[in-house]
Amino acid sequence: MATLSAISSASWPNPNPSSPFLSAPQRGLADHSPISDSLPPAMIPDPVDGDEDGPPQTPHTHPQSAIVQEPNPNFLDRPSLPVPTLLHVSFNQDYGCFATGTDRGFRIYNCDPFREIFRRDSDHGGGVGTVEMLFRCNILALVGGGPDPQYPLNKVMIWDDHQSRCIGELSFRSEVRGVRLRRDRIVVVLEQKIFIYNFSDLKQLHQIETISNPKGLCAVSQAAGSFVLVCPGLQKGQVRVEHYGSKRTKFIMAHDSRIACFALTQDGHLLATASTKGTLVRIFNTFDASLLQEVRRGADRAEIHSLAFSSSAQWLAVSSDKGTVHVFGLRVNLGNLTGDKLHAISDPNRTVSSPASSLSFIKGVLPKYFSSEWSVAQFRLLEGSQYIVAFGHQKNTVVILGLDGSFYRCQFDPAIGGEMTQLEYHNFLKPEEAF
Repeated sequence: MATLSAISSASWPNPNPSSPFLSAPQRGLADHSPISDSLPPAMIPDPVDGDEDGPPQTPHTHPQSAIVQEPNPNFLDRPSLPVPTLLHVSFNQDYGCFATGTDRGFRIYNCDPFREIFRRDSDHGGGVGTVEMLFRCNILALVGGGPDPQYPLNKVMIWDDHQSRCIGELSFRSEVRGVRLRRDRIVVVLEQKIFIYNFSDLKQLHQIETISNPKGLCAVSQAAGSFVLVCPGLQKGQVRVEHYGSKRTKFIMAHDSRIACFALTQDGHLLATASTKGTLVRIFNTFDASLLQEVRRGADRAEIHSLAFSSSAQWLAVSSDKGTVHVFGLRVNLGNLTGDKLHAISDPNRTVSSPASSLSFIKGVLPKYFSSEWSVAQFRLLEGSQYIVAFGHQKNTVVILGLDGSFYRCQFDPAIGGEMTQLEYHNFLKPEEAF
């Protein structure tokens, strides 16, 4: 799941990801729709004692969870304030919503149709540098950020918007670089360690050591009954794949350069990786670590900001600092999963696959560049800005979010490819700026 940060460089509630975010637009808070009859007790950690990074915990009870609702009218009726500084933007697990952290708080938006769902801004400042949603549930994970952080940078705060307060926290001896949520797990990423906790009681389940990971790279699968986690390994260019269901660990030497970005399919079967060089993206089978496909973003070095699979794993989207979002066709048969094998295929039923160079027939003579697979569709943005991308819920659409506050919805034609068509634009920090 893609995130952008402004810095350099018993079971949990089970919200239905296919249910509508709101039954109808409303002013004010509607009645909360319960997700489960009751929630198990949760934990608030004691101060760190013992482990250098991971805290012990003591019990605390959660309230019942509910679906996120419309904005509180008190926020809507306040006098307009200066446009906040954006510190963070990220999609939720099903790409139907996105969250932003600002120097004044955080906001939640719906993608389709685009609208702000609610905001929690502080009149007295207080930045939020990380906002991690749990599908469309009112439980979020927050980490402070910016010049005047609302919370300590070494703590993960569990926020319940039903109560408009934090109901738990996890404390560490170093700054938190990232957080990932599943319905049953909380994953906290530090500079060189990753901690996995049970969501119901915050009991620590696993600890992983990584190479220096200042961007907080980590990805987790979301399919029920299958927990796959991907993180940097202990070597440059290496990724580590944890299959918790089968208790297996795989190490993949994905690139010669350092890992810059990666993404998992929802079921955790496929992994896409990019290095700091930013020219090639590789797709791996997470079960046996085999390379299934390699596609080329371009010839020049680039910083890859995000990778995203479509829900069917037919397409892969890539955004970078070069200002172009690319969509690639994938040649992977997810239905041919036998004996932990995923196969790269040429499917005659696919309308478009990523085009190869016309000189690929002499790829044994010319450099590898000439036999590369290129993107099917592209969308041009402002070069040098930071964007993340995901596939929309409408067919053949992508949603692009920028740290400049931009929201784009674009559509590509799988039959002919080429330049995407812009369907929609908004500045989510300035809602009146749309066309």
